[in-house]
Amino acid sequence: MESKVSRAQHRVFKLFLPLAILAVPMLLWAAAASEAPSGFDNQTNGFEAQAAMDADREVFEKIEQPTDGLGPVYNARSCADCHQNPVTGGISQIAELRAGSFNGTTFTPHTGGSLIFDRATDPIIQVHTSASDNVTSLRTTNNALGDGFVEAIPDSAILAIQASQPPSIAGTIIKVPVLEAPGTTRIGRFGWKNQHASLVSFTVDAFLNEMGMTSPLLPNENTSSGFPVTGFLQAPEPNDPATADAPLGAQVEAFVRFLRSTKAPPRDLGQAATAPAIAGQQIFSNVSCDVCHTISITTAPAGTVLNGGTFVVPDALGNKVIHPYSDFMLHDVGTGDGIVQNGGQATMNMLRTPPLWGMRTRTRLMHDGLSLTANEAIARHSKQASSSIAGWLLLTPREKNELARFLNTL
Repeated sequence: MESKVSRAQHRVFKLFLPLAILAVPMLLWAAAASEAPSGFDNQTNGFEAQAAMDADREVFEKIEQPTDGLGPVYNARSCADCHQNPVTGGISQIAELRAGSFNGTTFTPHTGGSLIFDRATDPIIQVHTSASDNVTSLRTTNNALGDGFVEAIPDSAILAIQASQPPSIAGTIIKVPVLEAPGTTRIGRFGWKNQHASLVSFTVDAFLNEMGMTSPLLPNENTSSGFPVTGFLQAPEPNDPATADAPLGAQVEAFVRFLRSTKAPPRDLGQAATAPAIAGQQIFSNVSCDVCHTISITTAPAGTVLNGGTFVVPDALGNKVIHPYSDFMLHDVGTGDGIVQNGGQATMNMLRTPPLWGMRTRTRLMHDGLSLTANEAIARHSKQASSSIAGWLLLTPREKNELARFLNTL
């Protein structure tokens, strides 16, 4: 199948010559690109040796205790609690709760932050929504497999995809801080609100906000709806201290190495070869789902320096074609959660286009997990997805089922 990025760049060349000229180097590196390794097999993509990846995966799977630094307010005891289907690093049925208030013009997060922690080491500090929180939303766990390739997507590739999209449905790009490189920003691509651009930033955020564990980049504990929880600490701070060998913290660095070593989620090739799935794949393009759910993207060449000089793309991640079925931009398709994070008030009802790779491992779809079938999820789309929904509504029941068959091969 032709690379979606290549088709996008071709349209950009015809419409916007200066952008096309800038895209020429991208076309040259894409021509030499190879397919990224994929599989649900716990095997390395080559970023690190298998034994090293296995050791880092054990750290990722470790069940934390309060004496390790867990909590005092938190959501899960392990990274693998939320990333484990069908293998470590995948998705799960776990959803977190976000809350805040909206006065008609401005969203204000719940006191202490929009994340409502589901667990606490003492009932006195259990967090709850408040009477003033008139905006609440569930937020399901995202797949983390293949995220090393996503981190290696150059900003220029995302900009090229945006330029190829019709203005009415073009994605919104936000630049977010790279926590490990103070003063550096990069196009966000991780999280439902694109709140992070690097795997280090994503990891230390999850370490703190999902497990309540501090590290050198985020050394301060969360609060219980604004009230300090320092009186409930049972471990030294930061919980994952800097060392000469691991300045970001030994656990954090192991998490990052593991994520960068994971393979991309694979297709179910047997089902993909069936007539209904083949027909559904054509329907997916016919109704323009692929405008936002971008089929193919090529990562930056090996040797490219990213994240403010803190990460050099290695051979294992560079010049690789991935099939995430996402443009990694924010869109308002009528299902927004009303929560503002890094992107400002305009992004309140926008969400990152969810990558569809690995979709067949999910039982609960959309950001809130409230859609249980592919067609239920599609039917919820509107606004920037209106033209695609108009086409979908004209499909026969058989064609809708074929489309679902295709999606369930991803």
